[in-house]
Amino acid sequence: MTTTSITRTGARHPRAAIPSKPTPAPVEPRRHRLALAPAAVAASIDSLNQLLVDTLTLRDLYQKHHWQVSGPSFCELRVLFGKHHQEQAGLADQLGERVQTLGGVSIAMAADVAASAAIPRAPRFREDTTTQIERLLHAHEIILQEARTMARDTAASGDLGTNDLIVSDLIRLDERQVWFLIELIQGVA
Repeated sequence: MTTTSITRTGARHPRAAIPSKPTPAPVEPRRHRLALAPAAVAASIDSLNQLLVDTLTLRDLYQKHHWQVSGPSFCELRVLFGKHHQEQAGLADQLGERVQTLGGVSIAMAADVAASAAIPRAPRFREDTTTQIERLLHAHEIILQEARTMARDTAASGDLGTNDLIVSDLIRLDERQVWFLIELIQGVA
């Protein structure tokens, strides 16, 4: 039998004592000499952070469904969900790095992601395959609507680097993943 040295004292999870420090005030984006107006940079950072938290949420939905998929298409769906999870993880990294390139601070912690996500939270329990796919499609739709608006805004403000990332990487990846999911639903229905 395994023993542990952790003693629970009424708290749900043991936590190490962390000295409290005052929370620093948000800072203006650092100027990185990118030949962009400060207002365009600030707007792009906000937009990218929203796309980042929703992409991280979608990534986690794919991982949840990868672990919890069941039924006759188990193997096929498990592989597909795992592949889409990895692609969304790579996209999230690109979005976070673009925020940093612009001089901003990327949203990174799970609690901050959950507090800012536009995608509805999935239940803890396992859902049937059709519901899993519908949930993923809904999440993609939210992201694609955001991305199309943000792509137009970044083009208008002259932030072509952010625009290229949103159009060439995010929109194209999400549209392709939607296509795969739609084909799955047509095969299941």
